[in-house]
Amino acid sequence: MRGPGVAAACLGLALLTFFQFPGHTWLQQDTQIYAPILEHLSDPSVLRNDPLAQHPHVAFTLYDEVTRVLRGATGLGLRGALQAQQIATRALGIWGLLLLAESFGLSFWPALTAAAICSLGALIAGPSVLTFEYEPTPRAFAVPLLFCAMGLAARRRWMPASIAGSIAFLYHPPTTLPFWTVFGVLLIWRRRWRELAVPAAAAVVLLFAARLQGDGNAPYFARLGPLEEQLQRFRTSYVWISMWPPARIWHELVLFAIGAVAFWRVRAKATTEAAVLLAALPAIGIMSMPASWLLLERMKWSLIPQIQPMRALLFVAIAVQLLAAVAALRARLRIESFVWFTVAFLVPVQPVVGDPWSLRATAVALLCAGACAVGRTSRSARDAFVPPGPRPARGPAADQGVRPTIALTAFFLFPIAGGVVNYPHLHTPELAELCVWARSSTSKDAVFLFPDTPRVLQPGIFRAEALRAVYVDWKSGGQVNYLSEFAAQWWFRWQQTLAHPFRPDGLTRYSGLGIQYVVIQPKNRLAEDPVFTNSAYLVYRVH
Repeated sequence: MRGPGVAAACLGLALLTFFQFPGHTWLQQDTQIYAPILEHLSDPSVLRNDPLAQHPHVAFTLYDEVTRVLRGATGLGLRGALQAQQIATRALGIWGLLLLAESFGLSFWPALTAAAICSLGALIAGPSVLTFEYEPTPRAFAVPLLFCAMGLAARRRWMPASIAGSIAFLYHPPTTLPFWTVFGVLLIWRRRWRELAVPAAAAVVLLFAARLQGDGNAPYFARLGPLEEQLQRFRTSYVWISMWPPARIWHELVLFAIGAVAFWRVRAKATTEAAVLLAALPAIGIMSMPASWLLLERMKWSLIPQIQPMRALLFVAIAVQLLAAVAALRARLRIESFVWFTVAFLVPVQPVVGDPWSLRATAVALLCAGACAVGRTSRSARDAFVPPGPRPARGPAADQGVRPTIALTAFFLFPIAGGVVNYPHLHTPELAELCVWARSSTSKDAVFLFPDTPRVLQPGIFRAEALRAVYVDWKSGGQVNYLSEFAAQWWFRWQQTLAHPFRPDGLTRYSGLGIQYVVIQPKNRLAEDPVFTNSAYLVYRVH
């Protein structure tokens, strides 16, 4: 298929992943952190009493600059500017997965099948990351750009691969470190010196931008103190592998072993670059677990919680999905094809092998695997592969398009028949009403507290939608591993308020902390009249 058709297929698949499955969210995960920061950077008078906005951690990324430029140039709101980038980078990532599959000798339609299966996404439960992030965060842009760079590199398109990887670096440098470790070696091996200049220029740009924001001299070789370690273990336990359930570690080892078998099965058809990338990156992912244990838990290196090297485990998941799909498409026997398709379809619905299995989701995965295995014909089995290099003319599209169509049905079957729910629905009319009231009826400098719901995510939605400061909340505490000053402030505020059960007679104490309003549930109604009420929230002025 020619360029416009490929572009349309990748964009269409990206839109399917965005609107259908695995989907997208807003202000339910890390955009609760980034949206207030970006709003404050655009207008310093907004959220100036909120510690989260006062301590931004976006110095070493162009995420904020690109978003503000796009927002100003297009007239889109913050959400629109971020989600436009999310859809565009997803489309590029899917194209990269398509190129990767083709680099293993697949023709277009089988390669599209493999890319579609990978686009179902995967949760890496240990470090709490996704191959296709639901929210438009820096990592959500960087990861698919890396998939794009991997696909281009596998097809020996060196300069475009270097540019894609460098843009990913500008969005989220820590995510790109495993890729640049491998791709840098490939460039040196192939003596592609011009392509090496691109990431060097990107690094200079990023350092210059960081100095402009005043964070160019951050301490990189400090040791964590006992209090910092205690706080991080309390709030960001996913960074500490010693706190993972053993099943999560075994899951990664099992997944890596399956990926190794799949790689051995299909390696003969791969280009050298594709083989190196899909062998080395999962290996780096697995090695990140002992490396993190040594560098963080033994040496107490304070930089490790910031870069979180175990996020490289996402390369294990994406490699297993892709290699298993390629092995299924290559298999001569339908039973072997069914087994490999089963692996590829189970990765999105079973984040940890050792956890209880959902019978509905597993049944749907088996159904999709069986349909893809049976949906092959003798001709498509023979024509699924082409040698690396220039590709010959395609077989009839109707003959080769069966399995992509079957794979696309998984995007509907998983959430509907399989009951797969990737995220809760936190936005409610009552919460929206509360945000509108606070934004229109209270001072810009007002400070709110949600004292009877300490570990829910609604306060973060309120902060971003109402543009009013929240004294302390659980989600913002996820930043304790980045900024020691913010960590100390968050911990003090948490201990003063949410660490203790809500007591109605404590309102006077809140006023001494600078809190003007408390938001509580109707079941905890106070004797005095609220200044705002609906069926889910009561707001009281603190005197």
